[in-house]
Amino acid sequence: MSDKPQTPNSASSEEIDLGQLFQLIGNAFKKFFRFIGNIFKGIFHVIILFLLFLQRHFLKFTIAAVIGLAIGIYLDMTKTPKYVSTMVVEPNFNSVQQLYNNINFYNELAEAQDSVALAEALNISVQEAADIKKFDVDSYSDDNQKIALFDKFVRSLDSTTKKAIDIDKYLKNFNSFDARFHTISVTATNNSVAKKIQPSIINSISRNEYFKLQQNISDLNISLQDSLYKKQLMEVDSLQYLYKRVMIKEAEKPMQGTSISLGQGEGKENKELALINEVERLKENLVLLNTERANKSSILNVISAFPRTGVEVKGVLNSYKFWIPLGFIGLTLLLLGLMELNTYLNHYQKKETESRV
Repeated sequence: MSDKPQTPNSASSEEIDLGQLFQLIGNAFKKFFRFIGNIFKGIFHVIILFLLFLQRHFLKFTIAAVIGLAIGIYLDMTKTPKYVSTMVVEPNFNSVQQLYNNINFYNELAEAQDSVALAEALNISVQEAADIKKFDVDSYSDDNQKIALFDKFVRSLDSTTKKAIDIDKYLKNFNSFDARFHTISVTATNNSVAKKIQPSIINSISRNEYFKLQQNISDLNISLQDSLYKKQLMEVDSLQYLYKRVMIKEAEKPMQGTSISLGQGEGKENKELALINEVERLKENLVLLNTERANKSSILNVISAFPRTGVEVKGVLNSYKFWIPLGFIGLTLLLLGLMELNTYLNHYQKKETESRV
């Protein structure tokens, strides 16, 4: 059974269809690239118009910048300098939330200029409280500290939960409350007021009855654990002494024949080695316990206290001679832009009126 031969008309029809298809594809690409080209041309045209606008009004912008610079320099020379002081602390017993609440409360009073309430909260004079302009608190942690916290967190979990914990997810969900260290910053016009309010900030956390209870329980647990480790050390020492006496007694016995029991000797060596390892483990636990006792001796550990005098806030971004000229230039740009827009609209309206007539 043979296939029907293809007629010349059908072959020509297929060639025409393919030719039209390729022509449509080519036209689509041409329109696409023309569209992209028009976008870039439009952007370029807008940039050129903006540059021409700046060229026409360059003198006006220069005058605005010079006037703003002069005013900014004058204000920088006459303004009261501000000083920033920073303290690094380590909150214990989940007191970090209370620390942030207290600092935010102080900051709200400073921003509201409620010097009386701020002076009462920080136990300073009203004038010193008026000198305080801003409080800030933030976490202080790097990748190494985050990884160490992750390792400590994983060790506290059971084997099943450990498999479901991913370090990337942990680091992604890491927030400021999880950090070990936190920085407290005070900005004031008085360079020594931060040192005076340090005791009040610390006492506001240490006086909390809940945290005091947690600290007392922690001290009791550490003392109990310390006594248990020392008791275990005494028991291991007694056991080691007993093994030595047994070995001495066995060595004093006259040897019966020439038989040697390797298994028994190896067992004694393993027991002595296990006792030595146990002693080392208990000593390491005591060292860790002493470290924990030192770290948790206070509810709020001060790692780095406020300096006696703060550091003056400087820099271009904190000066009037940067922001005021920038503001004058922006205002000039806005006014000239509105004038140009008004001229364009009037011209467009006149053109439309003439076309209708």
